[in-house]
Amino acid sequence: MKLHKVRLDVGGMTCAACVARLEKALNRLEGVKSATANYATETVAVEYDPGQTNLTEVARIISDTGYEPRIRTIDFKVLGMTCAACSARVEKALAKTPGVIKAAVNLAAEQARVTFLSGVLEQKDLEEVVVQAGYQVLVEVAGEDQYQALEAEKQKEVTQLRRLFIMAAILSTPLAAMMLGPVLPLPSWIHNPYFQMLLATPVQFGPGWRFYRGAYHALKSRSANMDVLVAMGTSAAYFYSVWVTLVQGGHGGVYFESAAVIITLILLGKLLEATAKGRTSAAIKKLISLAPKTAVVQRDGVSHEIPVDQVQVGDIVLVRPGDRVPVDGIIIEGFSSLDESMITGESLPIEKGPGDEVIGATINKLGSFKFEATKVGKDTALAQIVRLVEEAQGAKAPIQRLADQVSGVFVPVVVGIALVTFIVWYLITGNFQTALINLTAVLVIACPCALGLATPTAIMVGTGKGAELGILFRGGEHLERAHRLEAVILDKTGTITKGEPALKSILPASGASNEELLTLAAAVEANSEHPLARAIRIAAQDRGMKPEAVSDFAAVPGRGVQAQLNNKTIRLGNREFMVENGINVDPWQTKISELQNQGETVMFLALDLELKGVISVADQLKESSPQAIKQLQSQRIDVYMVTGDNRFTAKAVALEVGIPEKNVLAQVLPAEKVEVVTKLQGKGLVVGMVGDGINDAPALAQADVGVAIGTGTDIAIEAADITLIRGDLRVLVTALKLSHQTMRIIKQNLFWAFFYNVLGIPLAAFGQLSPIIAGAAMAFSSVSVVSNSLRLRKFKED
Repeated sequence: MKLHKVRLDVGGMTCAACVARLEKALNRLEGVKSATANYATETVAVEYDPGQTNLTEVARIISDTGYEPRIRTIDFKVLGMTCAACSARVEKALAKTPGVIKAAVNLAAEQARVTFLSGVLEQKDLEEVVVQAGYQVLVEVAGEDQYQALEAEKQKEVTQLRRLFIMAAILSTPLAAMMLGPVLPLPSWIHNPYFQMLLATPVQFGPGWRFYRGAYHALKSRSANMDVLVAMGTSAAYFYSVWVTLVQGGHGGVYFESAAVIITLILLGKLLEATAKGRTSAAIKKLISLAPKTAVVQRDGVSHEIPVDQVQVGDIVLVRPGDRVPVDGIIIEGFSSLDESMITGESLPIEKGPGDEVIGATINKLGSFKFEATKVGKDTALAQIVRLVEEAQGAKAPIQRLADQVSGVFVPVVVGIALVTFIVWYLITGNFQTALINLTAVLVIACPCALGLATPTAIMVGTGKGAELGILFRGGEHLERAHRLEAVILDKTGTITKGEPALKSILPASGASNEELLTLAAAVEANSEHPLARAIRIAAQDRGMKPEAVSDFAAVPGRGVQAQLNNKTIRLGNREFMVENGINVDPWQTKISELQNQGETVMFLALDLELKGVISVADQLKESSPQAIKQLQSQRIDVYMVTGDNRFTAKAVALEVGIPEKNVLAQVLPAEKVEVVTKLQGKGLVVGMVGDGINDAPALAQADVGVAIGTGTDIAIEAADITLIRGDLRVLVTALKLSHQTMRIIKQNLFWAFFYNVLGIPLAAFGQLSPIIAGAAMAFSSVSVVSNSLRLRKFKED
């Protein structure tokens, strides 16, 4: 056998010893004739016998040796697929290509996702495999042009199908009218077999040629699909009728009308299906259309209106009332309110000012402002949302495996059933025509189009609808798994609470006032960056207070802060800070315990050695948290709260939102959060974890469904399976309901897809279904499945 030679990209080599080690490991693999690693180019050239080993095994050896065979994952559009057997054939052709690790082809999204070894293959190699299998690849175009190109291709397909259908319908109408002969008075020449052949032949080899072409490519690659069934069924009826007409002079009955009307009905079904499928990706089209085309950028003091793709990080961008924000950034000048509903799903405008982040594609409602661009191009929030939705729509849900497995063997089995039907009917009746018609009916009713569309169309619409509501599913499997959650673990800070401390209580000592206490606290905290200090400053500003300037400010780690004001020392801090400076706080102990039990952080304020009173600060509860938790519990989901905070605070928050004390875990370290998830999984529960911080990322990854609050860190979002763009737990409830509804639609689709075949094939085999009725049923089965999936577009959050 001819040896194959490839060059793989390999990471992790750091010296000549690495090269020697890698070469030695590969050369020991049976089938490898030579292996040469290059440290400078980070590649390894391998010559191997494909009869003894393969590239997957070579990659495994590289990994086991401690290095990284670099892999790439790409997506590209595949056009021309008509049923599940088509997508299965493309997937099989890609998967068996040397260097491909994994291939998945989505019929509804018309998309292939391929993971392959970098260096061994390029995208053009994979596209060539698809072309060789008999399909077309949409040439990749960047940005919005990509979707315009795809729309153009889809519109071209719809236009072509419409033209073919109209042609077939015009020619088939006189033939179909023959079936109404007993009802309508028809001229005798319509029944002439030569006239019927004259009408049926252009239909068979004009509009019907697409089925012959598809069948040829399928059989060439040793598989079978819908085109094979249609081509076989209509050809049987047509060529038998030609034989009867030309050899027997039309005596014995002809079935030109069956062949022509079947082709016409199937083309009608394909036309309706293509039109409906175009609406399944409406969410992505809507998102893409949000992006503005131009931006006003200030460079060298001069304003320039430039294409948005020319905006660079660091540019100062001007946004006027009514404009869309072109890219992501941070406001440096001006105030306004922005409508972020198209990105976050939040209906109310958000007030923004200097230091606040703005999201590209959101609408500026009122004032003008300037901001510094921080994310442009593919890094913007909108671009990332589009990418996540695309990935989710292109991914396969586990439930789809059943349909894929059935589709893989379905067509050959149907052909076998059709042949058996023909033989049995011919042996029993001795009537060739009856046997032929029943064979045709079996072949036509059994086309597996609906089966291939049942799951991916629902996933496409479901994930798209989720994006409109501010819910990003990372893949179809997560959309499916979400509806099975039995336990949800909620992080406290930033998830249940806002993560922003606010002033809660002001308790002045005898002889002091609330205003004096807060003014002194704001004065000493004026120079502190601590979150608690910010809460005190904001509270003073809201009350119109203007604290005096202090001097000699000093922060005492773990204790508090102090400063000089009018030759007196202000101290603000915890109990230990006061005791260390000789200030007695014992009379306040009962009150302090009470505040701490309510989840408040207590600070004492003293002027010199005189205690002026107590100020408490606490994290603010999100207004929506109690309602969301109640809704989760009403769905029979056990809700837990986990936090690194102290048990007093955790208990107070849990009591306020309705989480049982037994389900509260406090003073938990990040690594221990993973253990909490694992422990619940060990009880056989399907566990979801909701968090927003870096310390939540490990637990998000461990959970069956990790949910990141979109207001959190990029690391948490990257580790999650679902991202809620709004920091509102009610959106989690909506996500679970959307998952339930999507799964309900998928199960309905699969039921009807199987129902058509399970009921139709026996009826056709027993002679109870005419080929024309079978063709109509098959054509409209696909339309019904896609239409049922489109019902998800009407899904609304509570």
